[in-house]
Amino acid sequence: MASTGTDAAASEPTAGLDAVGAVGELLPSVGEMRLPSWYFGFEGVLAGTFDLLRAFPSAWPALILLVAANITVSLTLLRKRLKLAKLLWRGKGTRKVAFALVGLRIGTHVLLGALGFALVSALGHVLMALVMAGVTVGLMVYVQRTALTALVTAGKATA
Repeated sequence: MASTGTDAAASEPTAGLDAVGAVGELLPSVGEMRLPSWYFGFEGVLAGTFDLLRAFPSAWPALILLVAANITVSLTLLRKRLKLAKLLWRGKGTRKVAFALVGLRIGTHVLLGALGFALVSALGHVLMALVMAGVTVGLMVYVQRTALTALVTAGKATA
């Protein structure tokens, strides 16, 4: 029997089906789920909040406004990415990073105090805030990349 062109076309997967889940819904792409880089700036400032308030105690109204802006942006502009955020917070890796950051902050202050280099100046607190912001942003980028890779591997997102 001769094969028709429609038989071959029916047996080959179409390009559109690669991005479709088992239920028939379109899977989000990694680009759609990735957090924008400016968001990491928000989180970096929030990570350094303790030391920024120690350096500049009168800056608390500005930091409260920043927290409110962060929440507003998270619930509006980043609405599509809430799925990623929920998956991240359920993951053990994210909780380990959060506990490690708290431990790093406390441990650094205790260690510096024990060595006689307690942070008492505004410059010292600003430097510590910068270090904590950098470490937080670096770890957030790592956790995001790891989570997105896991989602692609599990078939819950497309590359």
